[in-house]
Amino acid sequence: MNVRRIVVKCALVCAAALALGALPSSRALARTDNEQAGANYHGQAAGLINTVRAATERFKDVKVAEAEGYSLMFGCVSGPDSGAMGLHYVNLPLVIDGVLDPSKPEIIIYEPLPNGGLKMTGADFLVFAADWHASNAATPELQGQLLHLFESPNRFGLPNFYTLHVWAWKENPTGAFANWHSNVSCDAFAPGPQ
Repeated sequence: MNVRRIVVKCALVCAAALALGALPSSRALARTDNEQAGANYHGQAAGLINTVRAATERFKDVKVAEAEGYSLMFGCVSGPDSGAMGLHYVNLPLVIDGVLDPSKPEIIIYEPLPNGGLKMTGADFLVFAADWHASNAATPELQGQLLHLFESPNRFGLPNFYTLHVWAWKENPTGAFANWHSNVSCDAFAPGPQ
């Protein structure tokens, strides 16, 4: 893969992460029970949540995540009425490899705390549709949970991409796989030099 393609994909990842959940006109391809407020942390959903917890527990300390290639790509992502997503620590090589592995999330999500610390809330899996479909015909899924497709054209000019938030470390009243977490806040975020 040439350097130019990597740089373009990195820029698209940053824009995509900012866009996640903020594209109301996008069609989400997910199972009905995952889209509704009643989605919970039991049954089949618990399997993926437990897998993500086991894979990410070491990232409770953000320095461990940074040492393994995750970095904050932008500020705290919040929504006007839907809560927030928080801080996205992105592992760019995992994003551009076109592979989804529940033990290797592309993005680790943190919530800023009033004391200046960070609390890990979950993980986000992201793959560009063209990369995925280069070797897969079906919609991507992780342990039975279909990823959401955000189609192009969109206001960000991004190609089609799939995403799935897994709120493994902070239960989300609106669903374990909802894009926005109604109990996550960016109020304590103090942006520094990036």
